[in-house]
This record gives sequence, C-alpha cells and structure tokens, in this order.
Amino acid sequence: MGDSGGFDAVVVPVKRGSRQGESGERPQRATQDEASSSGDENVERGNWASKSEYMLSMIGNAVGLGNLWRFPYLAYKNGGGAFLIPYIIMLAFVGLPLFFLECSIGQFASLGPITIWKVVPLLKGLGWMMVITSSLIALYYNSIIAYGLFYLFASFTSELPWSSCKKWWGADENCFDRSVCNSSLAEGNCSSVNSSKQTPSEQYWNKYALRRSESMDETGDVVWHLALTLLLSWIVTCAALVKGIKSSGKVVYFTAIFPYVVLIILLIRGATLPGAILGIEYYIGRQSNFTKLQSAEVWKDAATQIVFSLATASGCLIALTSYNKFHNNCFKDALVVTITNCSTSVFAGFVIFSVLGHMAHTTGQPVSEVADAGFGLAFVAYPEALAQLPISPLWSILFFLMFLTLGLDSQFATIETVTTGLVDEFPNFFRKRRLPLLFSVCMLLFLLGLTTTTQTGIYWVNLVDHFCGGWGLLVAAALELIGINWIYGGNRFIRDIEMMIGKKSQLFWIWWRACWFVISPLLLIAIFLWSIITFQAPTYGDVVYPMWAIALGWCMIIFSLIWIPIIGVWKIIKAEGGSIWERFQAVCRPEADWGPYLAQHRTGRYAHLASSQGPPDKDTTNGFSTGSSHPGPVAESPKEARYTTAL
Repeated sequence: MGDSGGFDAVVVPVKRGSRQGESGERPQRATQDEASSSGDENVERGNWASKSEYMLSMIGNAVGLGNLWRFPYLAYKNGGGAFLIPYIIMLAFVGLPLFFLECSIGQFASLGPITIWKVVPLLKGLGWMMVITSSLIALYYNSIIAYGLFYLFASFTSELPWSSCKKWWGADENCFDRSVCNSSLAEGNCSSVNSSKQTPSEQYWNKYALRRSESMDETGDVVWHLALTLLLSWIVTCAALVKGIKSSGKVVYFTAIFPYVVLIILLIRGATLPGAILGIEYYIGRQSNFTKLQSAEVWKDAATQIVFSLATASGCLIALTSYNKFHNNCFKDALVVTITNCSTSVFAGFVIFSVLGHMAHTTGQPVSEVADAGFGLAFVAYPEALAQLPISPLWSILFFLMFLTLGLDSQFATIETVTTGLVDEFPNFFRKRRLPLLFSVCMLLFLLGLTTTTQTGIYWVNLVDHFCGGWGLLVAAALELIGINWIYGGNRFIRDIEMMIGKKSQLFWIWWRACWFVISPLLLIAIFLWSIITFQAPTYGDVVYPMWAIALGWCMIIFSLIWIPIIGVWKIIKAEGGSIWERFQAVCRPEADWGPYLAQHRTGRYAHLASSQGPPDKDTTNGFSTGSSHPGPVAESPKEARYTTAL
C-alpha cells in the first residue's frame, strides 16, 4: 500500500496500441468546436441539457415508492419520532458518503457502471453485478407501476369500486361494508365484525385486481388487465428514454415535481379531517418511544432504508452522473439530493398517517390496526381511507398519479443504468444502436415480467423484491468502498475529486476519509451479517413460500454476485506477469486509459494521456480488457508510483 492507500505499481514498459474500432474502446475525442456547436461538453456521450434536468432526475430516482410506503411504516414501528435519530445518523455515516463517492467517480470518468471499473479491473464483475441487479429490480418495479395504472384507471368513476362490497368484482359473504361497521359502532360490535371479515378494498385487491391464487404452487392464468397495464408501463418507459437523458430529462419536469404538488394537497386535505391528529401522534408524536433505540433492529432498519432509498450500489448514480460536465459541483448535488430524499420520506409520513388517523377515527379502530406497509398500504389501507372522503374518485386519481410518477422516475433511471452500462462497455456496437438496444431491453424485461401478471404474480414480485433489492446491494456497496479507497487509493480519489470541484482543506476531507476508509464499510458489513443472522423466509400475508421459491430467491442473489469472483479470476488469468501475486497486483491497478474522458480535462498526472488516442486493446468477443495501450496516470510524488496495467 502506498501513500494513498492503494496498490503502488512499478513502471512497466508498454506498447502503444494500434487497433481501432474494437469492442470497448473510446471513440476519438471531440474537439472544442464540436462541443460548442452541439451544446454538449462531451459530444460522444452527451451531457444533461441543463442542471435542473439533472437534479430533477437525481431526485426522482432517489425519491421513489419506498419513501411513500416503507419509511412511514418503519418510523411508527421503531419508536415514531425516535426513529429519526438513527435515520439521520445512518444518513451521515453511510448514505451521504456512499452517495458522494458514486456521484464523484461517475462524473470524473464519464463512464457507465461496468466500464467505470477500469479504476480497479479486479472488480469489473461488480459493474456487471450492478447492471444485472438493476435489470431484476426494473423487472418487478414496473409490475408495481402496472398495479398503480390499473387502480388509476379504476378511479375514473363516480364511485370507487372498492368503496363497498360489489358482486360484479367478486365480493363474497366475508366482505363487509364500512357503512355496516359504522352503524354498528353504537352497539359496540364493530371490532368483532372486523376480526372475522374483510374490507372491500382488501377483497378488491386480492380477488379482482390480482385474482390471487391461494399459494405460489398454483400459477393459474394470466390476468389480462395486469398484462395490458404492464405493457403500457413499459411503453411509457421506453418512450421516455427514446433519446436517452435528452428525452427523460424533459419528462422529469412533470414526474419529479408533480408528486410534491399532490403530497401538499393530500396533506392539507388530510390535516383538516376529523381524527387526523390520531395518525400524526401515532406516527411521530407524543407516543415516540426512545427506548427502541436500544434495539439493534432499529439501527438495521434505519441503515437499510437509507441505502436502498438513495439507490446506492445499483449503478444508477454512476450512470446518471456520468453525463455531467466535468467541473460540476457534485458535492453540493449530493447534499441536496440526499437531504431532499430524507425530508420527503418524513413529509410523506404526515400525508399517509393524517388520512389513516381519520380512518381510525371513523371506524373506531386503533391506528395500529389500519396502518400497514408496502402493498398493504398502497393498495388496501390508503385506498380504503380515500374511499371515505367526499369526492373520493378525485383523491384516488391524484394519489395514484403521484404513485405512478414516483415509480416511473426511478424506473427511468434504472433502465438508463442498464443501457448506459452496455453502451459504454461496447461503444462501437451499441452507440449507434442505442434505440434498438433500449427496445430490446424493455421487450425482454416485459416478457419476463409477464410472470408477475399471473395469479401468482404478487408472490413473484414480493420474492424478487425481498432477495434482489436487499443483500446484494449491501455487498456491492461494501466492495465499492473497499475497491476505490483501499485498492485504488482514497487519497488519489480525493485528488481526482479536487480536479473537478477545486482544492479543499484537509479539514474538509477528514470526515469523508473516516467514513470511506472505515466507518461506512464496517457498518455495511455489520448490517449484512446481522441481516443474514436474523434471516426470516419471506411471506405474503399468511401465505408461506415453498422451499423451492426460497431456494430460487437465493439463486437470484448468487446469480448477480457470482460475476464478481468469476470476472476477477478471469482478469487474473489473462493478466501479464509471472506469479499469481504479480498478476493480482496488476489487476488492482487502474487500466492504462483511466482518467477524465475528455482530453481538455486530462491535466496533472493525467496530462500525458491528453494527446493520446490509442485505446486499450480489447478482446472483441467479450469486451473485457486484455491489453494495455499506454501508461496510466503519472505519479505526483515519490510515494505515488505510476500506474500501469497488464490487462
């Protein structure tokens, strides 16, 4: 280890490459004239049309469905207002450091989540893992959006269909109307009715919207209204990304801002309802339980919510920031986005619980019995509460429009991650075929997602969410921190950041060094181990998953993670050198052309690359680097040796 905490390298003579047009190479750098005429600093890849489009896309990506249906539930489950203490602490020690790191490295190299690992070739498989995980997340996430679309269309009526038990959608003898329950309050028997019966919203969700089978072993038929809404959601996603960030950047002016308009409207309406204070107090009021802070489970919930809600370790942040201009202040952006994300989570809790408090007031039930998380909140509890309001279809339309825009923003970023990763890794093949690639990715994921539109579809969505949206991201985040700070070198990385945002004081970097080197990776590893130790098999309501489904869930995690060791070993085998240790050291050094994407930004220790246009040799069969074309960054001090690579 050298001064910067990374592997020092000896100077190895390398031969300047001569092959052009092979897989994975960077096309010839654009000139300043081309940049000025197009409006983009990076003509080859493009840049965001404006800072506002970039910031709205980042906020839209971070602020998703989890802010609406998971955070409020975690808050009241883990002590109400007391939960904000571990939540803010985990934001400071894990969320913000990881977010800033990913934004910085994506902007510095202007590369997608696969090719970015030129910085540490040994971890190239981590980039592939990010793309695979993003694909799996996109697969089930659009199914949830499809559910929202169905409910949105169902809301365009004079009376919400789930407001009462109706034979046409399959209500049975176990369904009871709220009016019956309310009239029973005076007789004191509403609670007994509720314990043995089902609400209209619950039966509508299970019997009509999902047509859910009794177990995962009973696949049943395709639910065609869900298949059609799934197709529509993929058409919307594909259309929004038809010109990449140039088109999605325009769409987010609506999809990122509209949810806040609706949240404010719903909060005003909810706060004026009788009983709203019951929900607010339950969420974050005087019922806050600070003794909960003694439980390790509370801290684990806070940390996992931070990691997942900020979309870290999935490749999304790297992909989106790779389209920034080089000297954009990514530090300020990271602060704004993370604080906005967390503030939105807290704000959404007031919106949700004010209405649930009203529902508890009108039914005579405690808030704890009407509150729920996930699908139960979005498609049962909250729609049931909305059905009790005057002009209920209007509020339902607004809610599900907000639901859709929250989901679509995140979906745009997730698919952009997949396409950006593939285009940057295989530029000569995909850069001129980006539209066919986008169409192919959307079509493939739509076809795979048809499984989620069967009568067991909700079980599949819940299974993929439970496994793919969890542990894999924790592993990726920890490896990302270790790779950049301990292998590449945290101090080198800091100097790279200062090339973009200017020189900072040593005092400024103390916090980031502490988090990047020690605190954040240790916390992530601890959370991962604690999650494994406390693992419980997923369930959906009272339905227990069969062993084959749980085994399949583990296989999905293994499938996404296994590329890290496979590609790492392949890199070591293909590396030049004598012993295994020499080969290992070689793949721990940056590839020869690692550095800023454009020649005008290659200054300092990257200056010798500014005039070089010879790309690293590539194996055209797979796009993985197998040769070196020119030396890497030049040392800035005697303690920092020059980089080179034998790959």
